[in-house]
Amino acid sequence: MTETPHKRPVRLLHHDAAERPFIVIWEVTRACQLVCTHCRADAIRTRNPFELSTEQGKTLLDDLAAFGTPRPLVVLTGGDPFERPDLPELVAHGTALGLSMALSPSVTPKLTREVLVELHDAGAKAVSLSLDGASAATHDAFRGVDGVFDDTMVAARLVREVGYRLQINTTVTAGNVHELPAILKTVLELGTTLWSVFFLVPTGRGKLLQALTAEQEEEVLHWMHDVSELVAIKATEAPHYRRIAIQRAAVADAADLDTAFPVGPLRAVLRRDTAELLTGDEPKRRAARAPIDVNSGRGFAFVDHVGMVYPSGFLPVAVGCVRDQPFPEIYRDADLLQDLRSPDNFGGRCGRCEFRAVCGGSRSHAFAVTGDPLAADPSCAYEPAQT
Repeated sequence: MTETPHKRPVRLLHHDAAERPFIVIWEVTRACQLVCTHCRADAIRTRNPFELSTEQGKTLLDDLAAFGTPRPLVVLTGGDPFERPDLPELVAHGTALGLSMALSPSVTPKLTREVLVELHDAGAKAVSLSLDGASAATHDAFRGVDGVFDDTMVAARLVREVGYRLQINTTVTAGNVHELPAILKTVLELGTTLWSVFFLVPTGRGKLLQALTAEQEEEVLHWMHDVSELVAIKATEAPHYRRIAIQRAAVADAADLDTAFPVGPLRAVLRRDTAELLTGDEPKRRAARAPIDVNSGRGFAFVDHVGMVYPSGFLPVAVGCVRDQPFPEIYRDADLLQDLRSPDNFGGRCGRCEFRAVCGGSRSHAFAVTGDPLAADPSCAYEPAQT
């Protein structure tokens, strides 16, 4: 895919998202030795005997490669994908097909230099690790196991030493939002290629945590845009980050941004703490990475450990099974996925929003709160212009 020039506030796909996905996440197993409080999958300690076999997994990868150029990006996740002994074989198969393969493991004793080297030799190019707190107290509480924060720091450096691109994933809740500046500092120190900030969707174990209010989320997204010249940032389950990018780009003078978008108490604290933490150690600024126009079912799809296909891992409405039907047919033809690509049919504010075609709202959050994946996104505070 050729990226849209940086001067555009949002990158657009150069292929039809209804015809092929931009990225596919495959949950190769649900087994994981951590007990994360926000886990969307409610992961288990042992592998499910009905998860896709090696050959079935290879068939799925064959299907993804069959889309042709540009082929989807493929992320192997879990649970913990390192629980699968055939992971190097799957990575090598996908790589041989021309797929870009990435890994999203848990930080457990299975994450070793030896395994990372083997998977890198098999063709994996990127690894994402989770960092949900600026200290062991917060992060280890999220992960449910003591010592994981320290192990994550070691693992992150090991990932880069082996030669991978490093992505850090952070789930934001009301309980850790004030740690974002300190997490940012760590993200920069680790040499992170991409920081993916996940906005909590109340599904799975995440129902027990407190999500940000819509107004707080808006403040955090503006802060993220403020710091996006320090590191490439992705807002996960907050597609209205694209709306904010477009709105901010329309302000001719950057000095006028605070007038156009008044700073609330949360953003003021995040800004203050960021400035204090980075004082005297300001990293080099770069051209901000514009967010890309991808959403649940529209350029994005998720396959679980037994082969069920979903619009995303946070939207638990199955649309088909790769055991019964080729993935391309499911992606192109499933009724719900087609509906998710028709923002004019969304309910409430999302359906009448002037940014609906490039944002579309978090379909996962809409479903988690209302039971309707086409409903208005309650995590977005924006009031559409009257039409």
